[in-house]
Amino acid sequence: MSLSVYNSLHRRKELFEPLEPNRVGMYVCGVTVYDYCHVGHARVMVVFDVIHRWLTELGFDVNYVRNFTDVDDKIIKRASERGIDIHQLTNEMIAAFQEDIGSLGCLPPSHEPRATAHMPDMVKMIGELVARKHAYVSSSGDVLYAVRSFDHYGQLSGKNIDDLESGSRVDVDDSKRDPLDFVLWKMAKPGEPAWDSPWGQGRPGWHIECSAMSCSHLGNTFDIHGGGMDLKFPHHENEIAQACASNDGSFARYWLHNGFVNINAEKMSKSLGNFFTIREVTKNYHPEVLRMFILGTHYRSPLDFSDSALDAAKAGLDRLYETLRRFKGETLDGRCEMSESLIPPAFTNAMNDDFNTTEALASLFDTNRALNKALNERADVSDLAAQFKAMLNLLAIGQHDAEAWFKGGDVDVARIEALIAERGESKKARDFARADAIRDALIAEGIVLEDSPSGTTWKKV
Repeated sequence: MSLSVYNSLHRRKELFEPLEPNRVGMYVCGVTVYDYCHVGHARVMVVFDVIHRWLTELGFDVNYVRNFTDVDDKIIKRASERGIDIHQLTNEMIAAFQEDIGSLGCLPPSHEPRATAHMPDMVKMIGELVARKHAYVSSSGDVLYAVRSFDHYGQLSGKNIDDLESGSRVDVDDSKRDPLDFVLWKMAKPGEPAWDSPWGQGRPGWHIECSAMSCSHLGNTFDIHGGGMDLKFPHHENEIAQACASNDGSFARYWLHNGFVNINAEKMSKSLGNFFTIREVTKNYHPEVLRMFILGTHYRSPLDFSDSALDAAKAGLDRLYETLRRFKGETLDGRCEMSESLIPPAFTNAMNDDFNTTEALASLFDTNRALNKALNERADVSDLAAQFKAMLNLLAIGQHDAEAWFKGGDVDVARIEALIAERGESKKARDFARADAIRDALIAEGIVLEDSPSGTTWKKV
């Protein structure tokens, strides 16, 4: 089965055919680094990590570019509030981002450009737009994009240009020729960071950053542009207008957008104040639980965040780790090198159908049940185990030691195992009251014992 993806540009699933047979260029809008990342950001990173992994599994050499916006009004404001330089703030937040996303099992992209390192590329693109009459210098000195100069404006979002209002991140400017026009280059205000340009000291607008960075790393035309649904308008619409008008290219060929993360029926966002950072969530749940929660819903569908949903994700992971523990699966570092033909067709078909992780997980759990049945019957499990590990690795779950998963990292393992040994001796001495008292005390601590002919195991719940 060939890979098909839902292309937001054409609002339909399409056969994926890259520009070059064995190579894929993919750009994903990263984060504005002024604060810690929330669960909405986690979804974007996990979704495109899975896409990256599957494209690689299909044999593509993926040039995956994900940017950092490291100059922005919010960054300047936050740095000023803390009394530090913006570079100190952004370096701190980028380090935190890498730690958070790494904990979720995301592979690093090929390139992680920072906006501040691409000022010449932005100035060059803006210069082309001015020369081609798609941009103009306003009376305030800012350089603005003339939206009505681009005939295809609205093609991604499906919006009618006559019905549109100024984008939410565009400053009101009485010198605009049209209310829809948006800023490409902002003149510097006193005390703000600034860079040289033909139009004077200033800094870029948000939208031009991604147009310039994507084209710089991937060329004027590339395969995939991705990001959250909230970026489709105005950010991605403006990216298309800038890039296509400046270089006569078609820009990105496939546009992939993941759905919102909702809480209490509202989109989770910092602007609404209804968000949980990755760090807050992973205080109570292992980061792999958060990844599992994200994988459980198709990437284009809304994702409803709640403790009960995280608990369900953990329960699913526990079932997988129980199986790993049964056949003493080793720590699964890295990828399992095996041909696609050894992966169950149901899993392959699901992933080739617009990266349907919901159905891929269903295939994984089918194999999990088959593997347990084979273990119960003392049958050869080598092929099933290989399939099981391969699917776990492709989804980047089940990547930890099974015993450690159940024991947790905040318990005194030596004390618990000493109590289990004492309980065993009490049972041999027929002191069942003492044995039961030990078991009940451990249960009160969230430690569950499981007796079997081969001995007693335990896990933290």
